Amino acid sequence: MAANLKICSVIFLAVVVLNAQETNGALSARTWRKIYNANRNGPYLGLVIPNLFEMNPLLQSPSFTSSNLTLDFDGRRFRFGTIGEKKVILTMTGLGVINAGITTQLLLSLFKIEGVVHCGIAGNANPSLNIGDVTIPRYWSHTGLWSWQRYGQGPNDELPLESDGDYPKKIAYMKFANYTVNATHVASYDNLLNNIWFEAEEVYPIDGTPEERQHTFWVAVDPHYFNISKKLEVLKLEGCINSTTCLSEIPKVTTVKRGTSASIFLDNAAYRSFVYNKFKVSPVDMESASVALICLQQKVPFIAIRALSDLAGGGLAQSNEANTFTSLAASNSAKVVVEFIKLLSA
Repeated sequence: MAANLKICSVIFLAVVVLNAQETNGALSARTWRKIYNANRNGPYLGLVIPNLFEMNPLLQSPSFTSSNLTLDFDGRRFRFGTIGEKKVILTMTGLGVINAGITTQLLLSLFKIEGVVHCGIAGNANPSLNIGDVTIPRYWSHTGLWSWQRYGQGPNDELPLESDGDYPKKIAYMKFANYTVNATHVASYDNLLNNIWFEAEEVYPIDGTPEERQHTFWVAVDPHYFNISKKLEVLKLEGCINSTTCLSEIPKVTTVKRGTSASIFLDNAAYRSFVYNKFKVSPVDMESASVALICLQQKVPFIAIRALSDLAGGGLAQSNEANTFTSLAASNSAKVVVEFIKLLSA
């Protein structure tokens, strides 16, 4: 009798474990089985999108066919389907570089992914481009990693830990005193915020030595993807929200040299001018560089496609243009992504 009870207890415990929901970040056996079965149908192209309003135009596209499979884990949802002939997984990251990095790593760790397309809207730092344009940069940087220099020190002074190779003065710096206003009546002026130095990211490639860091500031997108994207410059994009609200310039698709990201919503003309003049970037957003850095470390092909929804504080309007043109930019971004995937499948 005791032996039978023991056997029943073991069976009951096994059933509970096998059917348990994910807790504390662990995957249940049931979810592992779903992932295994999904990967047998792979590989997939991963579509990584910051927000639902940027994802919905893709989900509503006539070119997207859902397989009715979704997998939820750690607050993320992975939607399976096809665009054209290409099998895809769509996932929403949430706002900012941390969310984007976490979601991209989950995607690459859990599923058989052949490449990543990141898409959405962005601010525009490039005076030669316009709202509604869709940009495809060749390089991305994260401009949110700083060494903030103490007041009284300058370019000739060593930064903390610089001698250890942690915070070298190799990239660029911004001097706050250069942005002082109403100071024309004094011979000299300064600012207690002093200087910030832009720093490269530490990366740990999967084919490198564990815990042996490398540094990178500009991350290149996949060259094959980038060459394909040049064919998209002939696409016709939407320029009107409705019959009464249209852009003054017809939007276009354009490949550009650089884009940059930081967990900052940029709506400031002075900083917009700074990042453009210093780094020659076009789109400025909050996620792309994070996705690029994860893909770089995981050795997965990557490209980002960003539609310009606003002028990042550089426009003449009293309020940010994204309040008006977000939906149009999101739709233009989705259209370009769909056509890129079709070319990739050809």
